[in-house]
Amino acid sequence: MDEHSLGEGVSKRVLLGRTLRFLREKAGKSLGQLAEETSYDKSYLYRLETGERLSKRAVMEDLDRYHGSGDLLVGLWRDARKEVFKDKYKEFMELEDTARVMWMFQLRVPGLLQTEDYARAVLSGLSRAQTTVGNGDEVEEQVAARMGRQELLYRRPEPNVRVILDEGALRRQVPQKKVWVSQLSRLLDAAELPTVALQVLPYAAGVHDLMSSDLILLWQRVGDPVAYVEGNGFGQLIDDPDKVLSFRLSYDLLRDAALTPAESTAFIKRLLED
Repeated sequence: MDEHSLGEGVSKRVLLGRTLRFLREKAGKSLGQLAEETSYDKSYLYRLETGERLSKRAVMEDLDRYHGSGDLLVGLWRDARKEVFKDKYKEFMELEDTARVMWMFQLRVPGLLQTEDYARAVLSGLSRAQTTVGNGDEVEEQVAARMGRQELLYRRPEPNVRVILDEGALRRQVPQKKVWVSQLSRLLDAAELPTVALQVLPYAAGVHDLMSSDLILLWQRVGDPVAYVEGNGFGQLIDDPDKVLSFRLSYDLLRDAALTPAESTAFIKRLLED
């Protein structure tokens, strides 16, 4: 058996787990030996191999280096992390991965700009709000998948990203002050990236068309733009040209009403000082 015959008819997560086991056994290592030589817990490695747990990207990078497998595990991990998301979100993620231009209006701090601790706090709160409460492992998988998405900000060619944040996103803190301070600092760091523009839409801008939902507009290198609209418990990918144009016009109005990038950075810095 080789790597190419490991994944016929199985999920991406199971394929990743089987590949991890194949590489370990090919190296003649037991789980205990691998744990000792990589400093990862034996039970954690076992759960990765059985597909019970999804790791962070950094773990796959470490194991790729250990096995000398290039970026094999990282590539399989990229595919496996998409299985964490709901089906309605996967098509959007495929477009997001290749988008050259991304414009967002967000009522909350977007996942692409969240710190790991902030994402964990938000996702833990969401799991408690569901009728079926998610366990800690499920939350950690969501966190790992969300952090993994952020790599697209640094891929080549980098997408041009504009984020308009509602002021409420910057006023609604998580309970841990240290986590919130780190999150605001992360936004300031992101605003310094040459391909990222960050604006704040202040309460003073008044009512507007997008008060009840987030909006993301995506442009590929060729083809027409698409819109993704997401609210409480729903998400919809829209490719109808007239509807996408309508969202584009709504976005333009918000951009005109928002603080400039420099004013927005100053606004966030004042929040940090307070």
